[in-house]
Amino acid sequence: MSTQKIIVAIDGYSSCGKSTLAKELATKLKYSYIDSGAMYRAITLYFLRNHVDFSDHSKVLDAIANINISFVYNEQTQNSDIHLNDENVAPYIRDMIISEKVSEVAAIREVRSFAVAQQKRMGRKKGIVMDGRDIGTAVFPDAELKIFMTADPEVRVMRRFKEMYETNPHITIDEVRHNLELRDYIDSTREESPLHRADDAILLDNSGLTKEEQLKIVLNWVTEKITPTPKGATPQY
Repeated sequence: MSTQKIIVAIDGYSSCGKSTLAKELATKLKYSYIDSGAMYRAITLYFLRNHVDFSDHSKVLDAIANINISFVYNEQTQNSDIHLNDENVAPYIRDMIISEKVSEVAAIREVRSFAVAQQKRMGRKKGIVMDGRDIGTAVFPDAELKIFMTADPEVRVMRRFKEMYETNPHITIDEVRHNLELRDYIDSTREESPLHRADDAILLDNSGLTKEEQLKIVLNWVTEKITPTPKGATPQY
């Protein structure tokens, strides 16, 4: 693999396995992994804990001024945990109450401006993999490799259900389906940086792929981006 560093931007719908792919890809490439979704979840957690009125712009701005987000490497898990004001909040940001509110919070202009500014700063040196909803369109429109992930809706529902059932055995499939449908609607129709595929993003439908298969596919895409294409040849995606 070339020593050239690029930015890999991974966007797509909820429960398509964006974070799983991004983490594995970053590990393989020895890149930094930035979970933008976790950032919005941490902000949502702060808002809920501090009873911030989402509709009050002055209260939102006051809250943002008191938020500090960082990623700290965890030697036990060999992953980076998200810290909110020096507290490791990774165990709390996947709760259903956060999942129900995060799309609403992420749609707030001031919140997105705050998060995007931090994300752009994190990407200045390149060599990063970042996943989210608007990474290839708003955060890093010039990223060398953009991927848009999707999967069959029912496949996504079952993936999320299995993930949430481990910590909440009372959750139902209908609750998960409703949550995903609502998040898709909010993410796709919000005024600020709505979810959509960048014109130059490669589509990855992983409905029938294993984690190993999709990682192999994307590693090939990375290789094509950092290896000069022979004159007259056309990259095969």
